[in-house]
Amino acid sequence: MHTHLLHVALAPLLFVSALAATEADRPNILWLTAEDICPNLGCYGDTYAVTPNLDRFAAQSVRYTQAFGITGVCAPNRSCLITGIFPSRLGSQGMRSTTVLPSGVKCFSQYLREAGYYCTNNAKTDYNFEVPKDAWDECGKQGHYRNRRPGQPFFAVFNHEVSHEGQIRVSAEMYRRNTARLTNAQRHNPAKAPVPPFHPDTREVRRDWARYYDNITAMDYQIADKLRELEEEGLAGNTIVFFFGDNGTGLPGMKKWVWEGGLHVPLLIRFPRKWQHLAPVAPGNTTDRLVSFADFAPTVLGLCRVALPPHLQGTAFLGDQAGRPREYVHAIRDRMAERFDCVRVVRDRRYQYHRNFMPHLSWSQFTSYTEEMPTMKAWRQLAGEGKLTGPPARYFSPTKPVEELYDNEADPDQIHNLASDAGHRQTLERMRAECVRWMKATGDLGLLPEHEMLERSAGSSPWEIAIDPRKNPLDALIDAANLAHETNPDNAGRLAALLENGDSALRWWGAIGLTVLAKDAKSAEPKLRKALADDSPSVRIAAAEALGNLGDCTAALPVLTKALQHDSPLVRLYAMNVLDRFGGRAAPVIDAIKAARVELDDRAAGGIDGVASSGGGRQSAMQLQGSVVEYLNRMVQYLPERLEQAR
Repeated sequence: MHTHLLHVALAPLLFVSALAATEADRPNILWLTAEDICPNLGCYGDTYAVTPNLDRFAAQSVRYTQAFGITGVCAPNRSCLITGIFPSRLGSQGMRSTTVLPSGVKCFSQYLREAGYYCTNNAKTDYNFEVPKDAWDECGKQGHYRNRRPGQPFFAVFNHEVSHEGQIRVSAEMYRRNTARLTNAQRHNPAKAPVPPFHPDTREVRRDWARYYDNITAMDYQIADKLRELEEEGLAGNTIVFFFGDNGTGLPGMKKWVWEGGLHVPLLIRFPRKWQHLAPVAPGNTTDRLVSFADFAPTVLGLCRVALPPHLQGTAFLGDQAGRPREYVHAIRDRMAERFDCVRVVRDRRYQYHRNFMPHLSWSQFTSYTEEMPTMKAWRQLAGEGKLTGPPARYFSPTKPVEELYDNEADPDQIHNLASDAGHRQTLERMRAECVRWMKATGDLGLLPEHEMLERSAGSSPWEIAIDPRKNPLDALIDAANLAHETNPDNAGRLAALLENGDSALRWWGAIGLTVLAKDAKSAEPKLRKALADDSPSVRIAAAEALGNLGDCTAALPVLTKALQHDSPLVRLYAMNVLDRFGGRAAPVIDAIKAARVELDDRAAGGIDGVASSGGGRQSAMQLQGSVVEYLNRMVQYLPERLEQAR
């Protein structure tokens, strides 16, 4: 047995109990989370923000200036927060996806419960896997630490949704209800909104930014309620309180993305006097220690004096079990809702590096939930009218660079890509090498097509195949991806040779590379035609797209039409993505697209950008991927009209 898997198998024996401690020796832990916010708080120096309660809380807390999510959206982040494992290792990296926890890997709240803690979650889970029954003592709208037995230590989570992306664009009546506690002086004037340089400066954009800040003020009131409640219960003196955001700002080009605005979150931690010795600095001060969401699970376990499971991929940043400060944090972007992508990010205290594994796809792929935002509607309209220039135009570039590099000190909005700047070559090479090292060290599953990943892990968990070179040949996959993105016509033969590889994931990368080459892949046409009958649906679809780029939709459309009938919603969704890129040439299959809709009962489907539920049990691929089905059905609804307009 592989050493790492042996550790997982033995894990339950290693840390069933806490380190020797009485209940009085262990702190309570309270997490107050807010949805979809960057550090847009007064205590972080934001002069447009109105957050008096959090500012007072910050004066009693340690303020972290370098805390980052794993990605720019909630579900993969929450998967990482609750397990301490990168979603790209668990197979939970898609928004939303469905994975299975391996034996020996638990939600960290389960280890706390085994150590005597009362654990409650109010109320969002959204972990991209079925919530284990013993993860929480209470999980729901009524979950509360006050329901524990007298004297029992607790870990409690309260999530605040008023700052969620969707609350920016609610009706006027709902907006009034959400912000009813704000005084007139606390409401934000759109004319003074700090519109970032990558957004167009329009009335709609200013309105959305003002509402975003109003919602943060409304959330500030709610946080004050929770802090007051803790005081009234007489528990503040023994409770370490975390306040943080679950991902970055809930506006287009920020949430769902892995630039600064999608990853950077506020993190405030208050240590009562009894536990002040655990704080890195005195109350009211800051630390620039790099913190990743992967670090939260080991940190809380360490603070609660519970031995750390060996499979955790983060590093505790507080307590007796704290590790050395990080040199880097890492982030990912894979499928976001109905659109496929793959980006890996490395960040140190100054620079941020991106490796775009799908550079042939635009940043501005149509994502239905995001498109409902007034900012996105105005932005896309301006793009369609050819009225965008400068940084706002970048988002609508038809392709992405293979690599991005930003100097965050000189360019905090990450506008100027330095990847091709000779003066930054050494930094680029260092960050590139770290990206590859991290992917291999963590068992990154992201270079497998999502359907392939699930097929290869059938009967177990994606975790189990992540470090299996037969099922996740990372070295070869990285080499193939690098070849695919050289965009060198001379590589057509080598890419065509990959189409005959024994591993379907490598065949897929060969087809992706030929897709990127477009007309320059002409010499590979015979092998692409042969690949239309490949055993792997992912390879068939990629080959069809490559042929379509050569101008042959006659051969491609039947393959894509058949894929629309596949048992897996991921395969159907992938085919729809390709048909969308074909534009008007895909109009002949509109009826087949409409027929691809799937009906599921409510228990099998998860809410779009709400709280995902799990199907559970031995169910069909459609049931187990109910959240993906909802995205599929959304695309079924809007894609025919898009193709008609493009005809």
